[in-house]
This record gives sequence, structure tokens and C-alpha cells, in this order.
Amino acid sequence: MLTTQDVATLVQRVGLPDLLRRLVGYLETDYARWAEFDKTPRVAAHSQDGVIELMPIADASLYSFKYVNGHPKNHRVGLPTVMAFGVLADVATGSPALLSELTLTTAMRTAATSVMVAKRLARPDSRVMALIGNGAQSEFQALAFHHLLGIRELRLYDIDAAATAKLVRHLQHTPGLTLTVCSSTAEAVRGADIVTTVTADKTNATILTPDMIEPGMHINGVGGDCPGKTELHRGVLEMGRVICEFEPQSRIEGDMQQMPADFPVTEFWRVLAGQAPGRDNDAQVTVFDSVGFALEDYSALRLLRDVSAQLGLGTPLDLIPQMADPKDLFGELHLDGHRQAA
Repeated sequence: MLTTQDVATLVQRVGLPDLLRRLVGYLETDYARWAEFDKTPRVAAHSQDGVIELMPIADASLYSFKYVNGHPKNHRVGLPTVMAFGVLADVATGSPALLSELTLTTAMRTAATSVMVAKRLARPDSRVMALIGNGAQSEFQALAFHHLLGIRELRLYDIDAAATAKLVRHLQHTPGLTLTVCSSTAEAVRGADIVTTVTADKTNATILTPDMIEPGMHINGVGGDCPGKTELHRGVLEMGRVICEFEPQSRIEGDMQQMPADFPVTEFWRVLAGQAPGRDNDAQVTVFDSVGFALEDYSALRLLRDVSAQLGLGTPLDLIPQMADPKDLFGELHLDGHRQAA
């Protein structure tokens, strides 16, 4: 079992930039094997306050799932908006190999996925990113784009000024990174090469409107990730090429839920495989309608398994009986010599 402290220790010992770089590599390896996976949209239980989801996926050797929630009001009771844990198991036997926290890890894998896609969609000379929404995932997005894609200036905006102040406090001493606090989304977006939206409210919002979009921008829409929750005006989607993770899930959960069923989108694995174009020219607008997909957690769990083994992190967990006779499950209750209830 890997606890939150284990994962924090792992990040400290490896270094966040190197761990993100390795995670992008794991993601690219697994997305390149897209056809080998048994894929399904996540299963969601919605309430007026949020959503609880299960995200399963498997190939011929490994199965994984993630339990994850999204409750935007949780900060009022001292809880994170997103909380998660996951399991990696052996397909041949069904034996769980790893139980891990995925709250911290989800933020890292989301940022790594954003960078993986932006490598193929954003202009190579992109140096300025607007970051709209400066909450729990914002630092991970910022550092991933800075260290792995060369972003030098972050233009920041959040309706909660305290969230922006928190981000500035964490990142103000990052070498080579300039932080510019803006007074509106429009101000932050103006002149940006990449625009990342990572807001939390479970509403049909329009964080970005067509008048804010400039030629050549890459839009990294991260916050719209369940039915009834969007960030982009539908006109933004109509302005350029839209890339998604898993179309059957993204049609329901992404910003593209606003669009008709025949609205053209491209799954990212096809871009990675060279079966579909990413960016055609420097003036084209590209949109990554990111909702998060189980394959990304599968990759993250594989990385955690490998790195934690190298570093000697984690605790053996007595979750499954270790039986001398696998057919004698009742014997594991050790009732011999004890009076049985009538």
C-alpha cells in the first residue's frame, strides 16, 4: 500500500520535474497500445453536491481501477474537492498488487496528460500560458508546462483571489518562471500561446468565449469533466480542431457535450499513432477537451509500482488471506475451540 506520505516522499526523492517527465513517458507508451485495452466510460453516481466515479481499464496482463469524487463545495468542510485511490491487479490471477492513494497522483497524471497532448497540438514556440482556475491542480499544471514544455510566463486568474495568492506563494521562486496576476479571464488570455482552464464548479459555465480566442492558441480544457459541467462556449469548440481522450466518455462529460452527435472530434491516440493530424499550421486553434480517462490512472499506477519498488516505499497490506489450503476459507476465521453461535 502506498499512502499519501509515501507518494509525497517518492516525489521528494525523485523530484517533481523528473517524475512528471517519466509519467509522460508511461502515458505515451500506454496510449500507443490503445487497441490492446478493454475500455469503458467511467461509472458515475451524481448528486446535487457532486459526483463519485469508478474508472476501470485492463489489458491482457494488468487491471486497474480508480475511485474518485468531485465535490466543489468540499473546501467548506475541510476536504479536498477531489479525493481518490486506486488498485493495480494481475489479470491472470485477479490478485491485487498495489493499493495506492491517487489524490496527489491524479493531479500529477492530469498535468502530465495535458503536456503529452500539448506536445502535439501547441505551437513549438509557445512560451506564455494563461491559467484560469488557481485551485488544487493549478501548480501541477503550471510546473508541468514550465519544466516539460518551456512555458516561461504564467498569466493567472481565479475568482477567488486567495487561490491565486496560494499559487504565487508556492511558485514565486521557480527559476525561469514569471507569474503575472490578472484581474479577469480576458486579461489573462490576451496574448497567451496556451490557455489552460481548470475550474471546479459543477455548472455549465462559459469561462472562455470566442472573442477571447486568438489565432494559433492551444486550449487545454481540464475542468469540464462531467454532465452539466463545462468551461468553453460552444463557439470555441467550433473554431478549431478538437482532440479528446475516449470519445464515448468525452461526448457525455466533456465540453463537447454541448455539441451535436456528428460534431467532429479526434481521439488523441490517433494523433500519437500518426493516423490523424494534430496542428496543421501556426494560425490554427486547437482544443484538448480533457475529462480524464482510466488509461491515465493505469499508467500512473504502473509508474508508482515501479518507482516505489526501486525506492523501497510502501507497506505490505494484509488485505487478501494467505491460506495454506486455498480451498479452506472458513479456516481463516480460526474458530476451532471457540463456541459457535446457535
